[in-house]
Amino acid sequence: MNAHLEQLAPRPLWRHFRTLCDTPRPSGHEAALVAHLEAWAEGLGLSHDRDAFGNLRIRKPASPGHEKAPGVILQGHLDMVAQANAEHPHDFTRDPIATYVEDGWLKARNTTLGADNGMGVAAALAILEDDSLVHGPLEALFTLEEESSMGGALNLAEGWLEGEVLLNLDSEDRGQVYIGCAGGADVVVEAQLPTGEVGEDETPMRLALTGLTGGHSGIDIDKGRGNANRLLVRALRCLGNFDARLIDYHGGTLRNALPREAFATLALPVEEVDAARARLTALETTLRDELAGVDDGLRLTLEPGDTEGAQALTRDASRLLVNALHAAPCGVERMSTAVPGVVETSNNLGVVSLEGGRFHLCALVRSLRDSARADIADRFRALFELIGARTRVEGAYPGWAPVPESPLLARFCTLHRDRLGVDPAIKVIHAGLECGILGAKYPDLSMISFGPLIRGAHSPDERVEIDSVSEFWDMLRALVEDLASPVA
Repeated sequence: MNAHLEQLAPRPLWRHFRTLCDTPRPSGHEAALVAHLEAWAEGLGLSHDRDAFGNLRIRKPASPGHEKAPGVILQGHLDMVAQANAEHPHDFTRDPIATYVEDGWLKARNTTLGADNGMGVAAALAILEDDSLVHGPLEALFTLEEESSMGGALNLAEGWLEGEVLLNLDSEDRGQVYIGCAGGADVVVEAQLPTGEVGEDETPMRLALTGLTGGHSGIDIDKGRGNANRLLVRALRCLGNFDARLIDYHGGTLRNALPREAFATLALPVEEVDAARARLTALETTLRDELAGVDDGLRLTLEPGDTEGAQALTRDASRLLVNALHAAPCGVERMSTAVPGVVETSNNLGVVSLEGGRFHLCALVRSLRDSARADIADRFRALFELIGARTRVEGAYPGWAPVPESPLLARFCTLHRDRLGVDPAIKVIHAGLECGILGAKYPDLSMISFGPLIRGAHSPDERVEIDSVSEFWDMLRALVEDLASPVA
């Protein structure tokens, strides 16, 4: 599958990206890809090893005469976000990604593409096999479970890496270089809420909010896009006067993706169904107006449900849960004053579920300030304690503090100006690049992050601009060669 990829330039990079598309690799299921890459490295005579967590390192000795050049680490993550359109059955643990070219972009059919971070991984592999390249000692570090938990970076062995310079290849903007990123943490809320039988005077109704764009919960958090969990809860609040009781709720699939769809089943008094549907029709018009030009595909529907024998929350429990969700932090919390135009703190209501009275929420808080991240988590705790829920924080990881005076950054900017005729934009990203975690474990590393132009990451709209891949590849090759030479 995906043979057309090998006709794109630069061919070595796209050939490796074809392998990534053909090898299923959602978070937690990278083993087959790791085994393939180990066999590939052995075929080229390259040494490889793994740390205790399973992160993979492949090494290549320096070109003759460049053994004393600073060691360069090419870093990316092997896993990809697994998102498919609801009408498209796709098993991310078994099925390859089907790609196609349209208007200068590479896209996937009804699923995420995996350009995040497949482009970076493919580029690192192509560098390792490029015998025409003059370079110092090379290490390619491929981490696991970045998209689900940052687990690979958080558990990376200390004292293992040998390089002095780290090139993170997980950025998504052409003509930009990143020197800092937000830290983050998962906030998990759970509760067992009281339920009761669905009465004879009630009927199960299925409430659905669909058609949103979704996207990356950090990079796209300031784009004004709808959050399906936030909006469906707003619809539930709209039905509060009809004594609706929640039977179940399922919204979002990943805490780091803006949820595109959310569904709830309600026990609604029979005589209130028509009035409830009319109220929702008016709300749909309001929401479409609010999101015009951003999420024009929004749909809000109420149809008969099928939940024979199901239990519904009590009216008080339904009311308290909906109110708490409605009050929960969501979206941009604060813009940075230190880095103008950059989101400082945000939260994504990523995954919400209710089944048999058991409530679960997983939100992803991001911030350039660890104190602000901790405060949002504490606000969740304070809010959901009011309904008897338990809150915990998991997988906290630090941000990456910018070093604008970095010699590595200066060399990259000079190369960019010489080769492309313009200075790169120097950026701090509101997303969880692994650089913050790696920098905490290896504080002497000098780091930057750059990549090709990717849009729609973490959603089935994900795409990569083909021309930008060639530009990215040329800059990476030039930088690796430049770092093998002494500073003038």
